[in-house]
Amino acid sequence: MSVDISAVLEELLAFDKNAEVEKITSAIREMLRGKVKRRGLVVAISGGIDSSVSAALAVKALGPKKVFGLLLPETDSSSKSSERGKMLAEFLGIEYLKHNIAPALDAIGCYQWRDEAIIKTFPDYGEGWKNKITIAGGTSGQINHFQLVVEDPDGNQMEKRLGLNEYLQIVAATNYKQRLRKSVEYFHADRLNYAVVGTPNRIEYDQGFFVKNGDGSADIKPIAHLYKSQVYALARHLGLPDDICNAVPTTDTYSLSQGQDEFYYALPYREMDVALWCFNHDKPPAFLAEKLGLSEEQANYVYGDIQNKRKTTAMLHWNALTIEKVEGPFSSPE
Repeated sequence: MSVDISAVLEELLAFDKNAEVEKITSAIREMLRGKVKRRGLVVAISGGIDSSVSAALAVKALGPKKVFGLLLPETDSSSKSSERGKMLAEFLGIEYLKHNIAPALDAIGCYQWRDEAIIKTFPDYGEGWKNKITIAGGTSGQINHFQLVVEDPDGNQMEKRLGLNEYLQIVAATNYKQRLRKSVEYFHADRLNYAVVGTPNRIEYDQGFFVKNGDGSADIKPIAHLYKSQVYALARHLGLPDDICNAVPTTDTYSLSQGQDEFYYALPYREMDVALWCFNHDKPPAFLAEKLGLSEEQANYVYGDIQNKRKTTAMLHWNALTIEKVEGPFSSPE
């Protein structure tokens, strides 16, 4: 059954954009004055919609002189990411720095560890080849499993199911990228006495699509309550450049182009927004099935995948555990 996903999103996720901007910007100012006690904000700008809207909201809250942007490409980054990031920084009028983190990643073995695991699956893999990981299984009621896709220098693509150890090693190696970026962000935050902005939207935050002590680490997360479709709506409302408003969500982590739904989510982001909204509002599977043109069985599988990801990624949200409760003013502010 064909559905008009735009109409469904308008029905379920319509919101007052002016009021939302005022709420977020007021909260940012209050957090910096109160709990956070910093004089400005650092935002790593990837060229994607989430970091772009987060940066724009930071500027709206504090003015361009109190927001510092970082462009942090590496070997596998798309050139479009840096182009859009530079465009955004100049559009917002903020000071920014481009820092290529590839040499540091190379020095700590990021690419070496990744390639070692890939070669165990594709022995011919080498210089000039590209790669990505894709996910399968969740929407058909199976346990999620992962495929490794490689492309040789002649453009021929091959795909094999990844073994668990190889999958874990590739992901661990690529997680270096997010963790190193965050170290750079906090260096500049310390240097400027600024706070670090985290840029997850609601489905990323809810479903654990972030790296602990990497892009999951921040002082303020201004859009974590907004579904991704709402983030896109805010981008247009804030008048951001068309290239950014129309940017397709990607991980920008692997050398082959990779959509977020290929790597992690059960559905493309607009359908995922609808699914998560329905799940959060206790709508039965039949309701989701009608909204997305799925069978009720498929809707059940999507709900199961949402629950499974919440369970398996819960610890990403946790603070470090202590053996006994240690009294003191250490807990995160509510």
